[in-house]
Amino acid sequence: MEPRADAGGKPAGRQSGMTGLMWIVGVLATIAAAALAAVLAVFFAATVVVIGLLSAVMISLGAMAYRARSAMRPRDPTLIEARHVGGHSWVAYGWDERGR
Repeated sequence: MEPRADAGGKPAGRQSGMTGLMWIVGVLATIAAAALAAVLAVFFAATVVVIGLLSAVMISLGAMAYRARSAMRPRDPTLIEARHVGGHSWVAYGWDERGR
């Protein structure tokens, strides 16, 4: 029994001369795609690391600011805080919190 012919009319047992070249091109395209995927994976991993580092820096700066603000309490409890707002005007803070 003779092998069936494919769509090109050639017998299934015979291959054209371009098949080997197509295999080589296919393997090269696969290698190029894998290399590009590896480069993109490294790039996005580095991006995640940079985002993590920046968020850690922001959290530590916030913690230091919070600690500095809570450390700025007056040592004398009779002292009140006042800010100069221009001219002869001052605004006082904390004067109503003595008894609390």
